[in-house]
Amino acid sequence: MFSLELSDIQKTILETAQKFAREVIAPGAIERDITGEFPKDILHQLGELGFMGITVPEEWDGVGLDTISYVLALREIAKADAGISIPVSVQNSLVNWIFLKYGSDFLKDKYLRQLAMGKMIGAYSLSEPEAGSDARSLSTRAEQDGNYWILNGLKNWVSTGKSADVYVVFAKTNPEMGHRGISAFAIDANTEGFQPLKKEDKMGMHSSETVSIALTNVRVPKENIIGKVGEGFYIAMKALNGGRIGIAAQAVGIAQAALEKSVSYAKVRKTMGKPIYEHQIIQYKLAQMSMKISAAEMLVFKAAYLRDAGLEHVRAASEAKMFATTIANDVARDAVQIHGGYGYTREYEVERLMRDAKVTEIYEGTSEIQSLVIARELFKEID
Repeated sequence: MFSLELSDIQKTILETAQKFAREVIAPGAIERDITGEFPKDILHQLGELGFMGITVPEEWDGVGLDTISYVLALREIAKADAGISIPVSVQNSLVNWIFLKYGSDFLKDKYLRQLAMGKMIGAYSLSEPEAGSDARSLSTRAEQDGNYWILNGLKNWVSTGKSADVYVVFAKTNPEMGHRGISAFAIDANTEGFQPLKKEDKMGMHSSETVSIALTNVRVPKENIIGKVGEGFYIAMKALNGGRIGIAAQAVGIAQAALEKSVSYAKVRKTMGKPIYEHQIIQYKLAQMSMKISAAEMLVFKAAYLRDAGLEHVRAASEAKMFATTIANDVARDAVQIHGGYGYTREYEVERLMRDAKVTEIYEGTSEIQSLVIARELFKEID
């Protein structure tokens, strides 16, 4: 596997993530997939290691590292259990980033410090039943009432939706303004009228909670608005650029796990009197899997590098997400095929990887949406 020339601190982050993933996360991955247990204790341990606030400056109790460090750590976590990588990704790419870039000092002090240390878990709530890929069509309303905003509506597909401590929620404050009338709010989990509903029964990612949330006359103090009134859509889209880099890194981790398990299996499984890795068709599959992962990894590192450099990275982030999530599905499917009948059982884990890989093509912008984003950015560059 190709690797960048890493700094000493990046090497330390990578080695620490690998060790923790191998010793703490991986042993319970099959059991969590069966039970759907949300690993809050593991997330707090990741917080103690600094992985829940990797890019948050030390000023706000984060580690103060770069996006390269973040994607290296996230990849290793996803290799062990992609479900656990979801709250890590949401916390770092979306929630922390939004508070850091747009939150007042009051909100940073109240929420960001705790999030960066892993003492709080954050959730991001944008999608609705009729507003998934089309975030402009939100129906959740926020109306001002003195020193409060009153929110009513229904959100869905909220990751970590039952166990989060604070939620970044988007609602329309001025419907007549279209997407310019959307605002962002920080809402405490125990706020009256804020009700997470039942967990979704999903195809994969079972150790990650996904729920709908009902908001009924939820009173949010005006100091909990994030950024300016009407700035919510802009904040959401900016955050998703970083989120897509995180999902791409997650997808690379899933694919790498599938490849490693396939290579290990090919060494011990024999057919026709020899290990299957000696058959050319298996060698071809493994070579294709390796090549695809290497290419995806480079797109992830490119997007992370541009983000760290403060350069435009919208197209790079979408390209990384679209390609990495596509190859994660390809590689995981090939891994099941290489394992034959055993690949269809939980014990060998590749069937879980195949199920987990699918959603990476859907959340934080479907592959179809990524195509639109990439094309739109190309037209901008040509103009």
